[in-house]
Amino acid sequence: MMIAEQIGEASYRTTEAYIAETAACVGPKEGEGPLGEYFDAVWRDEGVAHPSFERAEQAMLTQAQDTVLSKASRDWSEVDLVIGGDLMDQLIATDFVARRHQRPLLGVFSACASFAEALAAAAAMVRQPGPDTILVGASSHHLTAERQFRFPLELGYQRTPTASWTATAAGAVLVVARSTPVAIDAVTFGRVVDWGWKDANDMASAMAPAAVDTIQRHLGALGEKVDAYDAIVTGDLGAFGMKLAAHLADTEYDFDLGGKLEDCGHLLYDIERQDVHNGGSGAGCAAAVFSGYLYHNLRTGRWRRMLLAATGALFSPTSSQQGESIPAIAHAVTISWRGEQS
Repeated sequence: MMIAEQIGEASYRTTEAYIAETAACVGPKEGEGPLGEYFDAVWRDEGVAHPSFERAEQAMLTQAQDTVLSKASRDWSEVDLVIGGDLMDQLIATDFVARRHQRPLLGVFSACASFAEALAAAAAMVRQPGPDTILVGASSHHLTAERQFRFPLELGYQRTPTASWTATAAGAVLVVARSTPVAIDAVTFGRVVDWGWKDANDMASAMAPAAVDTIQRHLGALGEKVDAYDAIVTGDLGAFGMKLAAHLADTEYDFDLGGKLEDCGHLLYDIERQDVHNGGSGAGCAAAVFSGYLYHNLRTGRWRRMLLAATGALFSPTSSQQGESIPAIAHAVTISWRGEQS
């Protein structure tokens, strides 16, 4: 039985991948943003009741995973595989949470693109008979990421206008081989794109070329144009990165995004009112925005088809301190609404 048909160098048409349910849990700042009503849980603080912010991120990911199973009326014993990632050293949120659920685990890392990578991998793998129930998840926490990648917040350092705000958020999606109204039609796994950018406070400039590269290859493999989609949603380019991506598509890749482009980091916050500068980022950003707002638009039939193309900046504190440039990657997933199924 064919699981996924290869239609390009790293593009696959998936035939048995459907979304059964989603769940999203976020922090207070994210809940106060424009998408607050679409999340399953909004924490009242960043998790100060937990011994550390790292433990708080684990608790948020656990809550998202448990919630998606509850909404789908499933038990952990029915999950064949868990695929997910986060930003912390050696995936400690994803890995430590797995001590509790004890299901087979595939940890992935593409920085802020980890959720899209996990979703694409699940869509390519899910089948009957076989791993017919796969739980996909990703998380991030503002205070764990800031401490790891930038500076302790206690320093009160001045953020640049191009800096992004790592979201305190977690999202979970249950991918199944049984027909539901929302299907995953095709995926493209990204390749590493490096244009030599080195500013860790402007990751959008590093990631925008990767986003456009993957979108172009995905559309080309499917033989489609931008007009085939209600929305093309990147993550996490933010306000500045969206403009840069549209410019690069037009001038360097010779195609027009046609006003269909949006971005998870741009959608998550009221950028002016909430003082997040360029917008949101983090592995949990695309995970929560998709699991809440984007999935709602598909599940209600407001959108017939969307393309999620999440981006990740593949750098570490060590590589940055050694003067390395910031490579980037983007993974693309086409998701469609097929109406109520019998």
